[in-house]
Amino acid sequence: MRTTIEIGDELFRQAKRRAADEGAPLRQIVESALRLYLSVRGKRGPYRFKWGTDRGRLLPGVVIEDRDSLFDIMEGRR
Repeated sequence: MRTTIEIGDELFRQAKRRAADEGAPLRQIVESALRLYLSVRGKRGPYRFKWGTDRGRLLPGVVIEDRDSLFDIMEGRR
């Protein structure tokens, strides 16, 4: 398949140099790099959420049963 991509000048020069050193067409160098990138990313697996707990403590002056005072403390009004 044909496509057009934009590559930075320095990266393009490095890729062309590598292709010339290996006696390979630039297409082969780009395809190899893309295959390598996709194979590494594909092996990471799905995202796993890790649940963590922490022991908390009650701050002085906090009354759990008083909802309004809890909001005041959380919002910095007290």
